[in-house]
Amino acid sequence: MRRTTVLALVSIVLLYLGMGAVVFRLLEQPHEAVQQVKIQAYLEHFLKAHECVAVEDLEELIQQINEATGAGVDPAVNGSNANTSRWDMDSAFFFAGTVITTIGFGNISPKTRYGQLFCIFYALVGIPLFGMLLAGVGDQLGSSLRKGIGKVEDIFLKWQVSPTIVRILSALLFILIGCLLFVSLPTIIFQYVEGWTLLESVYFVVITLTTVGFGDYVAGDMGSRAYFWYQPLVIVWILLGLAYFASILTMIGNWLRVLSRRTRAEEI
Repeated sequence: MRRTTVLALVSIVLLYLGMGAVVFRLLEQPHEAVQQVKIQAYLEHFLKAHECVAVEDLEELIQQINEATGAGVDPAVNGSNANTSRWDMDSAFFFAGTVITTIGFGNISPKTRYGQLFCIFYALVGIPLFGMLLAGVGDQLGSSLRKGIGKVEDIFLKWQVSPTIVRILSALLFILIGCLLFVSLPTIIFQYVEGWTLLESVYFVVITLTTVGFGDYVAGDMGSRAYFWYQPLVIVWILLGLAYFASILTMIGNWLRVLSRRTRAEEI
């Protein structure tokens, strides 16, 4: 890729980041301000209604709750929470999957010194290992889909459809099948199991498969743990979904290389 092209891409990315920052600020800052006023008013009301509680004691309680939440403990006053752990085998397996896939939801994370130390080496070994697996699965998945789409292409070619149009249709079909399998179907499942809205489910699917992983929505984080198979199945979906997206990116990269070669040929 030429230096001018790289500089152009850098400029576009910087502009895109700036635009995103402005839009997110305009959308989210008013809500944040409302919540700040709301919590401050509630704290003042609480202190007036409970004059025996000192401000320092309340601040200490809030600090303890923040620490407990950060450690993955539900601070709600509920006796059933005392016998549950966010580090049971299913959750630990799911966490390990989010480490090597680089998603890192952040809903739970190691808090002990040895846990953090192990996580460092686990990630350094696991991420390249998962990358190799992802490449292999993506290659096999792409080959399987392309074989099926190839049969459809043969039908169009027999109808004497232009090869260029056939390539476009096959690419669109490849994207459509992937979206149905790895976006639409999981969205419906998450709506049913998690009780999320359509927007929340689509949001989780896209944020997960792009490996952004904010952690505000996490599959299996709440009552859906009743399904013992659920979180391992989510890991399998993440693997296949990431492999599909990797194959899409590879296909786009191939298109860009072809366009680049054509541009160079035209310049010569």
